[in-house]
Amino acid sequence: MQFAVNTPNFGSLGDPRVLVELARRAEDAGWDGFFVWDHLLVDPTWTLEIADPWIALAAMAQATSRIRLGPMVAALPRRRPTKLARETASLDRLSGGRLVLGVGLGWPSEAEFGWFGDEVDLRRRAAMLDESLAILTGLWRGEPFSFSGEHYRVGEATFLPRPLQEPRIPVWVAALRGTPDAPGPDAPLRRAARWDGFAPANEDGYLALETFARDVVRVRELRAEAGSAPDAPYEMVASGATPAADRAAALETVAAFAAAGATWWQEIVSDWLGGLDAIRARIEAGPPRA
Repeated sequence: MQFAVNTPNFGSLGDPRVLVELARRAEDAGWDGFFVWDHLLVDPTWTLEIADPWIALAAMAQATSRIRLGPMVAALPRRRPTKLARETASLDRLSGGRLVLGVGLGWPSEAEFGWFGDEVDLRRRAAMLDESLAILTGLWRGEPFSFSGEHYRVGEATFLPRPLQEPRIPVWVAALRGTPDAPGPDAPLRRAARWDGFAPANEDGYLALETFARDVVRVRELRAEAGSAPDAPYEMVASGATPAADRAAALETVAAFAAAGATWWQEIVSDWLGGLDAIRARIEAGPPRA
């Protein structure tokens, strides 16, 4: 299992310079990844500072050399896929091939989309997400590519340079589980099964072990139905919070998710810990690795 820090880049983490500092600390402490959220506001009543994930990730890429980096997750339906193709290829090259692209529909619908005049219908956003992924992977190949869909059109174009990673930048698909603001139970799982990883969560980032285990089984079934080899590389991404002060309890939690199929553990680190000093301390304590 690999271990990442996952930070909602709000509040005391709303300064890109702070995220750069924390990414350095995470790399030094033995974490394998550092992922940030992708939100505009979350709640229209908020007055919290929020850092742009892409600016922060570019700076973090320059300040680190080993850990995986990326948005967890990028709300593709509010981004132009052609622009994102340029950004992700550049970020992958800047980081030396360390980008992971987490993708999803975006949440919450009204505050993050409707409030700014963007699409709120989940089915339409799902179609936009699928078209965006087709465009991204097509342009990443660095060969002549065109696309015509319901939501996007790309005239024949060749985007260079290509990302460094082969065969392409890994794509982990999010699934919002156990909330009214989520499509049918199988829809996000079917999408995840087509890509490189599955990153389920609920509204606060956590997910019950039983729900995670059930979804892992279903994603594996869907991948088998699609003809994927059982030993083909694929990431099952669990998220939660473990107490640095109680290592035995932390190891027990992570071991249970590993037994359910998790290949990555994301430690959610935010202001709920009690401020920036506490966040630094949790990161420096290192991952709950056996």
